[in-house]
Amino acid sequence: MTTPAPPWQRAARSRPAKPPLTRPAKPPLSRQAVVEAAMTVLTAEGLPAMSMRRVAQELRTGPASLYAHVSNRYELEDLVYDRIVGEVPLPEPDPARWQEQLTQLMRDTLAAFARYPGAARLTLARVPFTPNSLVYLEVMLALLRAGRLSDRTASFGIDLLSLYVSATGIEDTIHLEQGPTEEAVGERFARMRGYLQSLPADRFPNVVSMAGPLLAGGGDDRFEFGLDILVRGLAATVTQAR
Repeated sequence: MTTPAPPWQRAARSRPAKPPLTRPAKPPLSRQAVVEAAMTVLTAEGLPAMSMRRVAQELRTGPASLYAHVSNRYELEDLVYDRIVGEVPLPEPDPARWQEQLTQLMRDTLAAFARYPGAARLTLARVPFTPNSLVYLEVMLALLRAGRLSDRTASFGIDLLSLYVSATGIEDTIHLEQGPTEEAVGERFARMRGYLQSLPADRFPNVVSMAGPLLAGGGDDRFEFGLDILVRGLAATVTQAR
């Protein structure tokens, strides 16, 4: 004969079992998922934070698991660079408008990298041969050849334009990282202008007389000025060659 269980045990046994606690299923890890996580980190925290470890945290996994899909941080940066380049609108080259199209392409390139804090640094010392970057290169070459530039001028011109856009983007990044308000920037420029104007005019006659123009104009004005000079300079090589 079995011994009856105490009533409190019988009550406990009669209660329905609680379902096991489960965590939300992690999305399957893939190369695309790694890039998406890297873009999330880049957008929220900037390029310096976009390490393999930080991206792995975003994916709720360990850094080692990322290496099955991305070989190292350099390759990850290439993939992120390719993703950003893919956001740049590309024109259909028109020989009658190639200068206008090239100018707009450079503006759009700067704007694409400006959307991601620090991403402009990805453009330096890097020759990526990723899908979107190759399409971008093809369009740039097509625009320059539509302007009848020589192969040498077109090739060197791409490097020159890319460096100009990269330098502008990096300088913009530095200004953003410093975080000054527009009012603070205005005050700083006023102090610099006052200092230049206070220099001995007999030793620095040009600096003193040009103190105003040296510090005039915003970043957009200066970028447009330089871009116009570069594009028209490239176009002038065709006239000179005749």
